[in-house]
Amino acid sequence: MLPRIIFCFAVVIAIVVVVLLALFSPVSHKSSSKNPSRPWLALSMYIQHPHISRSSVQPVAQSDAGAFVFHRVLTEGPKNTSRIVGKAQGFIIPIEHFADSAFNIIYLTFETPKFNGSLSIQAKNVEHEDRQELTVVGGTGYFAFARGLAVFMQTKSQSSEADPTYHVKLQLRFPNRSQTIPG
Repeated sequence: MLPRIIFCFAVVIAIVVVVLLALFSPVSHKSSSKNPSRPWLALSMYIQHPHISRSSVQPVAQSDAGAFVFHRVLTEGPKNTSRIVGKAQGFIIPIEHFADSAFNIIYLTFETPKFNGSLSIQAKNVEHEDRQELTVVGGTGYFAFARGLAVFMQTKSQSSEADPTYHVKLQLRFPNRSQTIPG
């Protein structure tokens, strides 16, 4: 008789625990069909050559060298005096056999109080056009697991000698974020 009472008591406690977990669970009780779209984050910034003196400028590999390796800064605005918000680095091999290579990645690293982390942008089939639509394939920090679209547009340069500046528009989606993301 005592084992039966202990068993019944354990079942009642288990049911109470399940009910309490269901009521006070931090998981959202909303149906995903009511809001199928996840929040998007829209960002706009510029990629440009770091503002340094002409005496310390190193020659850059030309496009016929077979690979583009670059280190640039991310700024809030198109002027080279705009606030720096991070850096852009990449390694791209535009040769036909490597056009779909996983090594063709552009990394955008953000160093601001609001956005601290990095994004990886896949640079497949990059062509010599003024506008490129590339795929965001991941991120770290604030941008962990980000997916989306990165549109690169070359801006009009004021000088023919200046390295081109690119306007970058990002449309990012984050999995499993229930809160609204400002943008």
